[in-house]
Amino acid sequence: MKLRVGLIGLGDQWQTMHRPALRMLSERFDVRAIYCSVAKLAENAVSDFQADPVDGYQSMVARDDIDAVLILEQTWLKHLPALAACDHGKAIYWASGLDFDPVGDADFKRCVEDAGIAFMASFPRRFAPATLRLKELIATDLGAPRLLFCHKRLSLVEQQTRLSRRGDPSDPVRPRLGDQSRDDSGTMSSHGHVEAQATMRNELIELIDWCSYVVGGNPASVMSANCFPNTAWDYRALSLRFESQSEPAPIQLGQAAAQQWETRSPRKHAKPKSQIPSSPATAQISCGNYIPAKWQEAIGFRPPAGMQVCCQHGVAFIDLPGTLVWFDDAGRHQESLESESPVGEKILGQFHRAVTSLVRNLSGLEDAFRAASILKAAETSSESGRRVDL
Repeated sequence: MKLRVGLIGLGDQWQTMHRPALRMLSERFDVRAIYCSVAKLAENAVSDFQADPVDGYQSMVARDDIDAVLILEQTWLKHLPALAACDHGKAIYWASGLDFDPVGDADFKRCVEDAGIAFMASFPRRFAPATLRLKELIATDLGAPRLLFCHKRLSLVEQQTRLSRRGDPSDPVRPRLGDQSRDDSGTMSSHGHVEAQATMRNELIELIDWCSYVVGGNPASVMSANCFPNTAWDYRALSLRFESQSEPAPIQLGQAAAQQWETRSPRKHAKPKSQIPSSPATAQISCGNYIPAKWQEAIGFRPPAGMQVCCQHGVAFIDLPGTLVWFDDAGRHQESLESESPVGEKILGQFHRAVTSLVRNLSGLEDAFRAASILKAAETSSESGRRVDL
């Protein structure tokens, strides 16, 4: 079944992820309409996909020839396009920022649940070839994770994207009521570090979800010493504790293997090792914006691994999207993942299955709100000076 979709916003990942994926998956997606506030970008996209340009999201979601909407950009409209899609029964792919307010956005969550539509939040790290292969190794060779280290240092491109909007009155990112931010000189500002705050909060939420996905469960508690919401957003760190699993989740192999037809990989899976009872796992997560963009050479110097995982029988190092090196008693193993299909194809392929499936799945919405609530709990931990149970 080919889905007829409309695009709302095109976003920073349009050229690198969503556009190539939609072109490659043309047998599953038919782009019918495009709404984007950047005229030149919209014009090029309309030409690429032979779609109709529309002047507003309301007219798009009301069209009879639209089955689903892909919201690809975070704008001042916030949840309004998604709420309109709910009213018209259109499925939603959400790539418009994951920083949900567990309390303030509860009505939005309830609206999606009551609409009876498919909703998928974009978690690119889950679908990276290295992540899927790591899940297979956890179920076979490495065993259950015990320690995870995730550090994200904002790259030059990410910093330039943020700084290009510094001081722009049309900046779509606005502070929440009561939120404050400081510029590099320590004075209060409503532009540069508001954008840094939005970028780092989204990164932290994605890292929280990534660790939960790799472990195969939800954290039981969180602790942080520097997640104060009203200080400069240059560095944030938090610690998650996962309780021991009664069984080391062999089902995870099936979840990763379910994606294998998307990767066109003929890899054979090893037989799972006999597992000892898994111990509690700890994840150390941090995100840094502490190196100024003008120090270009320093930003790229010795970047940390995207994720380091210490498991029962070995240790693995991940650099997204497709680099995985792991070690066990037999020594070093280098995985070759260049032939795997891109992340965008996997994500949109999964969205296509979610829409066409007879079983409704809102786990993406639940996971996004859960990760956002964990970050909120980390802020509570910083202010109270104690670990917060989740």
